[in-house]
Amino acid sequence: MKKIIILSVLAVSIAGCDNQNITLTYTPEMASFSNEFDFDPLRGPVKDFTQTLINDKGEVIKRVVGLVSEEGCFNELEFHDLENNTGATLVLNANYYVDAISHERRVKLQGKCQLAELPQAALTYETDDNGFVVAAHGEKTSIVYRYDADGYPLGKITKSQDDTLTITAKTGSDIKKKLDYTAESILNGKSIGLAKQSCDYDGHFNPLECVLNITNESAKPPKVETYTIKNNINYY
Repeated sequence: MKKIIILSVLAVSIAGCDNQNITLTYTPEMASFSNEFDFDPLRGPVKDFTQTLINDKGEVIKRVVGLVSEEGCFNELEFHDLENNTGATLVLNANYYVDAISHERRVKLQGKCQLAELPQAALTYETDDNGFVVAAHGEKTSIVYRYDADGYPLGKITKSQDDTLTITAKTGSDIKKKLDYTAESILNGKSIGLAKQSCDYDGHFNPLECVLNITNESAKPPKVETYTIKNNINYY
């Protein structure tokens, strides 16, 4: 009996050490890129990932693929919009992301690998003291980005001419399950959409599979669409 108790205590101690080695925060690059390019952020030593969005008919409609360096920089990002038959692949080249096919400079970087500018859109980014993108400015557009204490994106406010779009996300009390959230989209003071997501998680507390329900509040009656998001994540 004494031996069993000792082994149990050791197991708990080892488990505790393992949990201490798992980060619950998000890097500025992961948080900022996911906020801007519309994919779920991941934490920990991610090597590569694929996020696939599937509609209620079982059809794949969007896919994002990311290759990440050990330092946390995106070496490559692929965007596939299968619903509209469009896509792009961005490859890191010095302080730019270039189109993999045309080699055009699509994204200018600041620091090591953070967003600085979208030259074609004339959009310039601002970062805070911790390196997170907190604002963006263009000729007719301004954006303010929000994060929680762990660096998880909580939405943004986009102002464009006479329109203001506010996206506000709220996570639950469990910091290990950040991707379980509710979010509301408000256009010019009127709610136009509600989103609710719940996920299954891996050992790094990243989502393996999520169910996302989106309610279109502008439809009469409001229309609910259900999606599944599947993640394939490899770590260093």
